[in-house]
Amino acid sequence: MTTIKESLTSDLKASMRSGDRQRRDTLRLLLAAVKQVEVDQRTTLDDKQLQALLHKEAKKRQESIADFTRAGRPEAADTERAELAIIEEYLPAQATAEEMTARAAAIIEEKEVSGPRAIGLVMKQMMAEFQGTADGRQVNEIVRKLLGS
Repeated sequence: MTTIKESLTSDLKASMRSGDRQRRDTLRLLLAAVKQVEVDQRTTLDDKQLQALLHKEAKKRQESIADFTRAGRPEAADTERAELAIIEEYLPAQATAEEMTARAAAIIEEKEVSGPRAIGLVMKQMMAEFQGTADGRQVNEIVRKLLGS
């Protein structure tokens, strides 16, 4: 099984051969970010650390999309959306809102908790289970809605 880094490198080579500039440039940015972290930490990143880095890069793109949209720059937002789509190819599939809601309801029932004080308890377990496959903000909204706060 190939690692994420090997996939990025081989996909970069393929995009260079095919002439896909957007993909090539995005993959170069990702590999540069990986190299920078490896140099800073003086280590080689494993797949779990690479996933965390890719999530960080994806989050940057999401924030940029929101900023460009607010600033009335749709062409820049489209570029960021294209980069985000490429980054998401290397991330695990994201959990759906229905899956998270069902699991949060099960945890609340299991622990027999209610009210705003239970948010931390439920969030801790939810984030452990959905690590890397769910956005913390979305999980928090679901938990708050279910606990009625």
